[in-house]
Amino acid sequence: MTSGGLDRLLAVLVVAMAATGLLTLRAGSPETGWVYVAHGLLAGALGAAVVLKLRASLGRAVAAGRWRRLALGLLVTGAVAAALTGGWLWVASGELLSIGSWTVLTLHAWVGLALVPLVVIHLLPRRWRLLRPGRSTFARGRERLVSRRAFLAAGGLAVAGIAASGVALGLERLRGGERRFTGSRWLASGTVPPATTFFGEGPPPVDPATWRLDVGGRVARARTFSLAELARLGETDLVAVLDCTSGWAVETPWHGVPLDAVLRAAGIDPGASSVTVRSATGWSAVLPRAETGRCLLATSVAGEPLPVGNGAPVRLVVPDRRGLDWVKWVRTIEVA
Repeated sequence: MTSGGLDRLLAVLVVAMAATGLLTLRAGSPETGWVYVAHGLLAGALGAAVVLKLRASLGRAVAAGRWRRLALGLLVTGAVAAALTGGWLWVASGELLSIGSWTVLTLHAWVGLALVPLVVIHLLPRRWRLLRPGRSTFARGRERLVSRRAFLAAGGLAVAGIAASGVALGLERLRGGERRFTGSRWLASGTVPPATTFFGEGPPPVDPATWRLDVGGRVARARTFSLAELARLGETDLVAVLDCTSGWAVETPWHGVPLDAVLRAAGIDPGASSVTVRSATGWSAVLPRAETGRCLLATSVAGEPLPVGNGAPVRLVVPDRRGLDWVKWVRTIEVA
């Protein structure tokens, strides 16, 4: 594989890893399990491609004294190694690994996202032209894609991806680890979930006595509900899995008011297509109208009043979605 081809491959793999990683933040149903499989296989292929790049370029860069480019290249390589090592250890360790208050999976995700701009900077200015298709790019590309070298390179990277994933999974089983299909490790069922947020921010100041839920948009009448008025719409129980992007999952009972009960009370427009649930912090989740029937505005969890760190006084419960969509400290609902 040529140096330019290897650079293109590395750029594509990094972007593909970032794209599948971003998709995992929202993919919480079993039907989306392929995203996690693809992410793991891409990680193995990226690791092999980085090794090939180091073998091909490190010696030449040192001999030519390209110290600035070398330093940047090593920074990118170090970030790739950190992200891949974090993900691999998360699986192979068989346990919920943390560094301080952050899980290793969270650090893996942040480093992985930081890689994209690093790769772009690394490709500028000399290598960026390699990613721009020219007049003869596609003709040359067809020839190279069907060549024996291309076939061997693709096969080698595929084997590397499968092997890396297989070794990690094997070690996890030896250690007795158990994860959900999303990669999250199971916590004891029926318990109160840990209090976490995506950016690590604390809970906003919310007084349950003065808290109100505003419902507007495509409804017959805009409504404002207190906690007592919300409860009078009818409460129910729901057992659902909260799967946090920081790497843990817990199946536990929630108690509260069905989201559809609130929408009916406001007279939702039959032609409405989506519902946005927004937090007092500004965080929000957009739900298709067809999905709201499974959702709950929870006020209790695991038989206890909802803790402030878990979104009190009201938190959105969305089965088959990851924790990013389980909006805490619900303040407004907008129908569109």
